Amino acid sequence: MKAHVRDAEAYVAAIEPERRREEAVTLDALFRDVTGFQPKLWSGRMIGYGEYAYSYKSGRTGRWLATGFAAAPRQITIYIMPGYTSFPEIMGRIGPHKMGKSCLYIARLEAIDEGALRELIRAGLDDLATRWPVEPT
Repeated sequence: MKAHVRDAEAYVAAIEPERRREEAVTLDALFRDVTGFQPKLWSGRMIGYGEYAYSYKSGRTGRWLATGFAAAPRQITIYIMPGYTSFPEIMGRIGPHKMGKSCLYIARLEAIDEGALRELIRAGLDDLATRWPVEPT
């Protein structure tokens, strides 16, 4: 597990531009606080907190991050897995964003309501746990 934490921390330390790196440091602290999990680097660019094993009726199985983020130069992506619940009350307070099925895209972290983001992360984890057991990372 410690190797994953070092990988995630090294990834965050290398994010450019500097403004986005600072946002990633802030998000890392926020996700650690809300989830109680350590970060793990997924697919070389996503920082995940917790993980779950899924199994679909089609027979497809795998493991994936329970929640997390990616910090790209143009935007931050927040992963609220698996994306089945929309949480309209929280989303109404979150601030400027775009939505994907299980992703929240934001341009600037400072424009997002931190309290609403914390609620969304927790609500997403709780929703995920009703479908598959969430394990710590």
